[in-house]
Amino acid sequence: MQLLDGIKLAREIKSEIKDIVAESVNQGKRPPHLAAVLVGNDGASQTYVKNKIKDCEQVGFKSSLVVLPNTVSQTELLEEIEKLNNTKDLDGFIVQLPLPKQIDQELVIEAIDPKKDVDGFHPANFGKMALDMSTFLPATPFGILEMLERYQIPTKGKHTVIIGRSRIVGRPMSILMGRKDFPGNSTVTLTHSHTENLAEYTQHADIVITALGVPGFLKADMIKEGAVVIDVGITRVDDDSEKGYKLVGDVDFDNIKEKASWLTPVPGGVGPMTRAMLLKNTLLAYKRNLK
Repeated sequence: MQLLDGIKLAREIKSEIKDIVAESVNQGKRPPHLAAVLVGNDGASQTYVKNKIKDCEQVGFKSSLVVLPNTVSQTELLEEIEKLNNTKDLDGFIVQLPLPKQIDQELVIEAIDPKKDVDGFHPANFGKMALDMSTFLPATPFGILEMLERYQIPTKGKHTVIIGRSRIVGRPMSILMGRKDFPGNSTVTLTHSHTENLAEYTQHADIVITALGVPGFLKADMIKEGAVVIDVGITRVDDDSEKGYKLVGDVDFDNIKEKASWLTPVPGGVGPMTRAMLLKNTLLAYKRNLK
């Protein structure tokens, strides 16, 4: 088994982006600008946004953070989004999910200017992706594609089974793995919570991508020898460590590593790639804005 090392790969990508930004700034241009909207005090969201700001600093991006209370109204949040839509030197922004119960997530996503939607969630960008047009790809699927490409994992003619059908990972991943490109050109089976005898699908898969959020769900007897396994799931599980928890994926890592040909660790696999692709999308928006 060989590791698909997301930390190493993300470091390489950020180094490439840093060089591009430095060259642009040396030519007298402004640096790329990414903003994040954080609503409430969810610990995981705070950590994620903090890491995104750190990523911006590392590659030479300007970053902005809009922090709103958990009690913010729908109207107030939409007003903040409109301000960001109209900020000329802002290339892209994200609204960190999940949002409080009083907020309609769909309205928020649709309110974001598609040209600044570097998360790739807006229906206009999702539609372009489905039609194989140039657009912002959702960051996590984008990161998986980049990982498959840079590690030169064959996908043409392969059977890819995806576990989970979320709009953030599973559904876009199923479209992208079936596209006429590399990575892509694979035969895709999209499975989910209502799929009967799910193991019958994964046991015949060349590539398994799981984004279920159920710790240790994918067992060794559910994959075939030599399968490529990509674990998108990440869940906090209580333990006796100083932190009081550990992060685990959907994959029974210790047993599957004896059987898989390639495997992503959790943490350190897909997560760092997701953040790196957010930077890549922002760089794309920046280049478009400078034209």
